[in-house]
Amino acid sequence: MTLNISVTGATGRMGRLVEDIIEHDDRFALHSTLDSHSSLSKMEGADVVVDFTIYDASRKIVDHALDHGIDVVVGTSGWNAERIAEVADRADRSSLVIVPNFSVSSALATKLAQLAAPLYDSVEVVEAHPARKKDSPSGTAVRTAELIAAAHGPYAQPNTDQTARGQLVEGIPVHSLRLQGVDAVQQVIFGGTAETLTLRHDTLSIDAYRDGIARSIVFAHEQTGTTVGLADVIGL
Repeated sequence: MTLNISVTGATGRMGRLVEDIIEHDDRFALHSTLDSHSSLSKMEGADVVVDFTIYDASRKIVDHALDHGIDVVVGTSGWNAERIAEVADRADRSSLVIVPNFSVSSALATKLAQLAAPLYDSVEVVEAHPARKKDSPSGTAVRTAELIAAAHGPYAQPNTDQTARGQLVEGIPVHSLRLQGVDAVQQVIFGGTAETLTLRHDTLSIDAYRDGIARSIVFAHEQTGTTVGLADVIGL
C-alpha cells in the first residue's frame, strides 16, 4: 500500500528532505506541499501529514489534521510536555507522533541517559545548533531533560538567579549554543563523586534523519493515539 503524504513547511530544509525521502521510497507518494501561505484544507485527503514548521503554525496543523482523521508526524520544535498534553487525547481515531529528533543514534543516547539518571544527582545538558536555528533550547534537549527528570525524580534547582547557568527544564540546566559550522550536537553530562559521565551525540548532516522519518511515517499510519519520541517508534 502506498501512503499519500502531505508535507507542511515544504520550503524549509527539513521539508525538502521529507520530499526527497518520499521521492525515493516506493512506500510513499507526495499528496501535497504546504508553505506559510497555503490553506490547511490542501492537506485533506492525505494519509499522513509530516510537519516541520514553527510551533504556532504546527498547533493549527495538528488540530486541522486530527479534525479530519489524518495521521500526523511532527518534527517541529516547541512541543513541550504541557502542550502535548493539550492535544494528546484528541488522537483517538488517528495517530499523532511527535518526534523532537529523528536520529536513531540520538534516540539511543537519550535512552542511555535515562538509564544513567537514577545513579547521579548532578546533570546538565549542552546542545549546539546552527546560528540560523530560531528557537532555544532545542526540542531534543527539552525532551531529554524531561525524560532524565522522570527517571531520576526532582532535581534541586541550582543558582536560579544566574542567567549564565542555563534554562531550567525540570530542574536541569540546559545550555544552548548557536554557532556557524555546527549541524547538531548534544551532550548530557552527569556528575558523580570524583568522576563525570558524558553522553554525546553529533549529527553530521540531515541525512541522519532519513531512516527515523520514514519509520515514523509508517508507524503513524499503523497506530492510533499519541506517541512522543523516536524510541517507541523503533522499539527501544
